[in-house]
Amino acid sequence: MRIIRIYYPFELSTDSYVTLTDDATNHLANVLRAKTGQAVVLFNGDGNEYSAQLSEVAKRKVVAHVDSKISISIESPLSIHLGQGISRGDRMEWVIQKSIELGVTEITPLITERCGVKLGKERWSKKHEQWQKLAIAACEQCGRNVLPILHAPSSFADWVNLSTNQVRLTLHPRADKAFRHVPMPPAGARLLIGPEGGFSEQEIYQTEQNGFQTIQLGPRVLRTETAAIAAISALQAIHGDL
Repeated sequence: MRIIRIYYPFELSTDSYVTLTDDATNHLANVLRAKTGQAVVLFNGDGNEYSAQLSEVAKRKVVAHVDSKISISIESPLSIHLGQGISRGDRMEWVIQKSIELGVTEITPLITERCGVKLGKERWSKKHEQWQKLAIAACEQCGRNVLPILHAPSSFADWVNLSTNQVRLTLHPRADKAFRHVPMPPAGARLLIGPEGGFSEQEIYQTEQNGFQTIQLGPRVLRTETAAIAAISALQAIHGDL
C-alpha cells in the first residue's frame, strides 16, 4: 500500500508531535478514513521528507508523531518559469497540476488581452488560493519535497517586462527553431504560453521587444493546455531529467 504524503506548512523536527492542517485533517480522517498508527510522510518544502505515524485521528483533529528526517531530492536540474495565459474552465487547473508533476520551478498565471476569465481583485485572490491548494496536492502526489513558486495572477505586460537571466521562449507553429537548437543558460528557461485565443498583435510585439524567441513544436496549432505540457516535456527531455 502506498504511503500517504501530506504537506505541513510549518517547521518539522524528529521526535515531535504536530497537529495537521484542517485540509490535511479532513483528507485523512474523513476522505481516506485513516487510522491511528498509520504511517505517513510529511514535507514542508525544505527539501526533506519526514516519516511519521498518526498518533491521534478524529474528525477535526489529526496528530502525527515525526520519527525521522530523510533527505530526498527529485527536483529537476533545469529551472523553468512558466508564464501561462489564463483560460476558462479546468484548463488552468490542469496545466498547474501537470506542469508541477513535470518539474517546473515557478508558475505565473497571466491576464492577457484575450483572457476569457474576468474577475475582481478579491476573486483573483481566492482563485490564487484555490490554485495553491492544487499545487500542494500535485506535490503530494508526485513526490516533490520543494513547492514550486505559484505567483499571484499578473498582467501580461508586467511579466514579459521582468528582468531575467533565463532564456525567453514562446511557441509559434511557423517558427524556424526547435527546442533542441536553443542553448540553455544556467538560469534555465522562461516559457510563455498564450490563452485559448492566442496573443494579440500588440502582445506579440511586446514579446519581440523583450527578447522572447519563437520556438516550434511541429507544424500543428496546439491547444493552450497541450502546448504548455508538450513544451515543458520537450525542455525537460533535452535539458532536464526526462
